[in-house]
Amino acid sequence: MERDQQTRQRRQLRLQSWDYSWPWWYYVTICTKDRVCELGQVRQDRMVLSNVAEIAEETWRWLAIQYDYVELDDFVIMPNHLHGIIIMNELRRGGSRTAPTENIKRKPLGRLIGAFKTVSAKRINEIRKTPGAIFWQRSYHDHIIRNAADLHRIRSYMANNPLQWAIDQENPNNRTKLTYQCLVCKQNDRPPMHINYGFQEPMED
Repeated sequence: MERDQQTRQRRQLRLQSWDYSWPWWYYVTICTKDRVCELGQVRQDRMVLSNVAEIAEETWRWLAIQYDYVELDDFVIMPNHLHGIIIMNELRRGGSRTAPTENIKRKPLGRLIGAFKTVSAKRINEIRKTPGAIFWQRSYHDHIIRNAADLHRIRSYMANNPLQWAIDQENPNNRTKLTYQCLVCKQNDRPPMHINYGFQEPMED
């Protein structure tokens, strides 16, 4: 019963009317299990990555190498989570257009995140000699980037994330009433107003 409720809650995080295999720009947040700070420390307002965070970064970049329709925009690794922008393209590298979208075996966003978690956790467990240990929290948060202004807010938020770690809502040592959270990340996301496959950046509303 409890597992069924957790599954329904994870599904409710996704926008039901949206196909997450569509070409678009997506902002995602992935947390470590129990939000334990295993990815490094913030020192003098700068993030210092741990050895496992370096594996996480390498694996994140691997997504764009492994899947030719995936492009990565800005991302930031924090002590217990990762923020990143994934671009799902319709065009292959070099600018040549592929076959129609329905003929492309494109993984939806959730499968890409699953691949990242699986590959990075396996490598982390290899160096730790902890085979099968769970490293990442189940599920993830996503936000469908609506337009260029939305993209700018998210990029600015990620760039300032280490500076605001002391009051970050994900910081387990934050006992103040202040919180620093991404205001664009809401579970009641609506689809973007414009669908323009092959766009360079989300269009302005």
